[in-house]
Amino acid sequence: MSCNTPPLQQGALLRFFCLSEKPKPVFLYGVKGRGAAAKMTTLRPFTCDDLFKFNNINLDPLTETYGIPFYLQYLAHWPEYFIVAEAPGGELMGYIMGKAEGSVAREEWHGHVTALSVAPEFRRLGLAAKLMEMLEEISERKGGFFVDLFVRVSNQVAVNMYKRLGYSVYRTVIEYYSASNGEPDEDAYDMRKALSRDTEKKSIIPLPHPVRPEDIE
Repeated sequence: MSCNTPPLQQGALLRFFCLSEKPKPVFLYGVKGRGAAAKMTTLRPFTCDDLFKFNNINLDPLTETYGIPFYLQYLAHWPEYFIVAEAPGGELMGYIMGKAEGSVAREEWHGHVTALSVAPEFRRLGLAAKLMEMLEEISERKGGFFVDLFVRVSNQVAVNMYKRLGYSVYRTVIEYYSASNGEPDEDAYDMRKALSRDTEKKSIIPLPHPVRPEDIE
């Protein structure tokens, strides 16, 4: 995990945030599977303590990882959008992190999925779909017009999953993902799903041409 904040500052910030956290509600979810995997999974708000336990999820090369201050920013501003799935044994299975943003006047107020990832050993249990469903329900309660997310055009597994969940490609963002090792930057799909407030589904009408990252509001 990369980070721009010196370690001592990170530690002080993390300790302060942990001490200020309050108990939050817990939800139980019966996942598909057999044996231990079929037991009740806990879906609960992500806490700062989970930052020390979610490396098994973030090791996935297709999972975007961020510095600790970035995660704390989401915990502070949009805690209801930061949800983790916990197995009966206590290990973290997956998480979703998002936020609410946009203009109400322009009918662009929406929920945004910043990150969604499930550890390899807990996939094919319906967790990603359940986490997405919870984020969509939160966005509905906040009066959002749609939910959107960005995904690499090469990640067809994820693209197909989102399509099964009702998402469609709204636009292509050229060179949205920065590459390393001298490889070219990668394009992204901006995928959207209209919510009930957008009765005419205007928010998901595809753009006829691609855009660049600096064109995104």
